[in-house]
Formats: sequence, structure tokens, C-alpha cells
Amino acid sequence: MTNYSILLLGTILVPLVAALVMLGGGSLSKATTRSLATVGFSFPALASLILWINFQPTDSSGYDYLIVLPTGLERLGITLHLGLNGISVPLFFLAGIVGLAAGLYALQSEAERPQQYLMLILFMQSGLMGVFASVDIFFFYFFHELALIPTFICIGVWGERDRHSAAMEMTIYLTLGAMLSLLGLLAIYFQSDASAFNMIALKEAITTKPIEGGVQNVIFGLLLFGFGILVSLFPFHSWAPRGYAAAPTSIAMLHAGVLKKFGLYGFVQVALPLVPLGAVHWSNFLAWLALGSVVIIGLITIAQRDLKMMVGFSSVMHMGYCFLGVACVSILGAAGVILTMVAHGLTIALLFLLGHVVYRRTETFEMADMGGLVRQAPALAAIFSTAVLASIGLPGPGLLNFFGEFTVFTALWDFNEAFAFLAVLGVIISAVYGLRAVASIFFGPHSETFAKHLKENAVKDITVAEKIPTFILFAALVVIGLWPRSITDDMNRALEAEFKTIHAMLATLEIQPDEEGIEIARTAITQNR
Repeated sequence: MTNYSILLLGTILVPLVAALVMLGGGSLSKATTRSLATVGFSFPALASLILWINFQPTDSSGYDYLIVLPTGLERLGITLHLGLNGISVPLFFLAGIVGLAAGLYALQSEAERPQQYLMLILFMQSGLMGVFASVDIFFFYFFHELALIPTFICIGVWGERDRHSAAMEMTIYLTLGAMLSLLGLLAIYFQSDASAFNMIALKEAITTKPIEGGVQNVIFGLLLFGFGILVSLFPFHSWAPRGYAAAPTSIAMLHAGVLKKFGLYGFVQVALPLVPLGAVHWSNFLAWLALGSVVIIGLITIAQRDLKMMVGFSSVMHMGYCFLGVACVSILGAAGVILTMVAHGLTIALLFLLGHVVYRRTETFEMADMGGLVRQAPALAAIFSTAVLASIGLPGPGLLNFFGEFTVFTALWDFNEAFAFLAVLGVIISAVYGLRAVASIFFGPHSETFAKHLKENAVKDITVAEKIPTFILFAALVVIGLWPRSITDDMNRALEAEFKTIHAMLATLEIQPDEEGIEIARTAITQNR
């Protein structure tokens, strides 16, 4: 066990211990609560940055910082097996950075019972770090649930409008998605000859003895609907915008920015390398659903007049690009998925944060009741406008979203040119609702409602306390956008190794893929090869 491995374990334990102290420590002082929370949110962010910078896998599996701890479930093939590879490192860093920004913003919250509120967010943060650090698939799923449960509670207790119905709808949808995902993950394990329920053992076992093609189709179908519900794939999306509109801002930042990536990460890290024939079998169907997310949900986003609902629907829409990358079943498509996830996570968390900053100044989310805010808050207007431009996917220095979406479009062109043309409509749709929001909130004359509000209240620009979490997210987005190789070099090596595993599997099945990945003949699919 190296010092870096201990650091990796600490990213899970530090926020977890801080949360347990708050849970069992009775009524703590405000200063103690804030100190515990600050440490609990800061340590994972700093540690994830250190682990990202020093990442250098030497193991043949492509993982670094591997650590295996006993659980008492070894007879079932389950251990607390942690590590990072080129696919998980950028998402692990994303979890740390968004967690820090959301945590610092939560410290500014005026929520009742702040100790309990921060405790639940710390539990959520521990689970988020565990999701992307887990090599064992049982704990990959377990940490997702650890992060998900506080989401429901926080929305139900500290949420805003329609919080109870939104929390209930979210619970029903995500419980169903989690159960279908678990069935798919268990099916992979029981259909393989793997000695342990972890990604390394499963990939080794399935390379030499692949799962039969028809069974792969069933397993990938379970994962498609399970992960699809968890990531709000069209038409299973209705829980997400309502849930985010009702959620406290920090919860919306963490769920939309990080936890929602669980399903897409599962597709790239687990589903594609282990059941690639199933992925190809479902690829066209998945692509059509993804286009529904991009185009149909995009048009619904245009119709929104509530700022928070607009950001929530836009989050659903942009996940459609990631699903399109998965549907391509190629190295390029998978790379686009990871880049887009990182960019989307930082951008959507930033937009939820800035949306609430706007609300603090206008006391409304209705964009028609705003207008002309640039005169009172020019710095806020500049930051919000830049975040919107990044979300649209426009090219520019430091705008990572463009690289992710362009990579997906390139992979999609190789997959199906018509799909690529339709997907590009999403950029136009994003520009319509994004630029309209900027104009409605910051430019033009004050609305009557806002003018009345200004007479009774002094409206100031974004404060230093609000700038700190904003700067953390914005800086991460710009640095990676200016230097995308900081994540793509390790990611590309991991994906190349992953697709070599797929090629070896297909060779065992006597199917010849082309150099782009696993374009499999339709005849092979119909024969259940």
C-alpha cells in the first residue's frame, strides 16, 4: 500500500468520518460544524488533484494506486478494491472539484438545521468519490446508493417548490433504474468465469471466454434501461428537471454535475468492454433515444421561462450527446463521452450555482421578471454569459465543451451521417435558449417586477464568498479546456487497451472488427454470434 493509495482511500473516508462525527456528535457548535465540513469537502478535492497529477499506471491492468481491503465477503468475490485508470481519473477529479464548490456554497446556505444538511452532503461526497475509485463492481454500485439516498432526503426536507412530489418521483424513477442496473451487473458476473466481482478480473475472464451473443443483448438491454433512467435518457427524463428545480442548489450541483455520470461511466468502463456485442445490437435504438434527448428535450428547454427549470432541462439535453457517443461503440465515441461528461459536469454545476446567485438578487427564477441586471452586477453577467457560451459548445479558448461535443460529432459521422446532422441541431437549440436567457436576465430594460424590487432592495454584484466556488469550477473548466491533453493522454491509452480487450474477445468469437473499434457485421448479430 503506497502513500498515494492511502490518499485515495482518504478521499472516501475523510468526508465519511466528518459526516459520522456530525451524526453522532450531538449538537455541535457552528464553528465546529463549519470546520468539519470544510475539511470534508477540501480534502477530496486536493487529494484528487494530487492523484490526477501523479497518475502513472505501471500495472498491466492500466490501474494505479490499487488497494484491496477485506470485507468479509471474499467468498462472494467482493472486496473493497480501489484504484484509478485513465477513464476514471478525470471523473474522480470532477467529483472532487464539484464537491468542493458545492460544499463551499452549502456553507453559505441559510438552511434550517445546517449540521444535518452539511452531514448529508458529506455522505453524498464520500459516495461520489467512491463511485469513481471503485474497481469492485459491488462497491461501484454501493457508493452510488450511498450518494443517492442523501439526495432524496435533502430535496424532501430542504427543497423548494413541489419538493415532496419531486422527491417521490425522483425516488421511484431512480430506484427502478438502480435495480435494473444491478440486475445487469450481476448478470455479467454470473455469466462469466471471473474469480472476483471487479472490473479487472471480469475483463480478463471475458477476454478468454466471452459471454454468448444473445445473452449479451439481454444484459446490455438491462444496463441500457437501468443506466438510461439514472442519467435521464429520453423518454425517462421527467424526474430530472423537476428534481433539480426543487433541490437545494448544492444538491443540484452534485447530482447533475457528478452523480448523474454514474450510468454513462458504467457504459464506458463496464458495458462496452464486457458486452460489446450487446452494445452493437442496441446501438441504433440507443442513438434514436439519444437524439430524442438532444432535439425533443432541447425544444422543451426553449419553452422554459423559469431559469432553474431551463438549466435542469438543458442538463438532460446535453446528456444526449454522451449517449450518442456510447451508441457509436468506438474509441472515438467513448473518448467524446468522457470529455463531454467532464465539461458538462463543471458547466452545469456552475450554471446551477450562478442561477441561484441571480435568484438571490432578483428573488425570482422567472426570467420575464428580471432584465437589466448587468447594470447592478456586471461581473455576474460576464461569468454567467461565459458559462452559457461554454454550455452551448461554442469553440473558444478554455471552453472544454466544444472538444467533447466535436469528438462525439466526429464519431457519430462515422457511425451514421444522418444522425450527425440531427445531433448538430442541438448546438443551434442550445444557442437559442442560452442566449435568450442571458438577454432576458441581464440586458434590456428592467421588468416592472424587478424595478419595484430595486426600489426596495439594494442589489450588489457577485460577492467574494460566491466568487470562490464559482472560480473553482470556472478555473477547472478553463485549465482543462486550454490543455485537454491533461486528461486525453491517459484516457486514450486506457481506451486503446479496453478496445484491444474487445478485439481479443471478438477474435475468440471469430468476428473481425475494423480499426475504428467493433463495427460488427449485421449477419453476426442476427446469428447471435
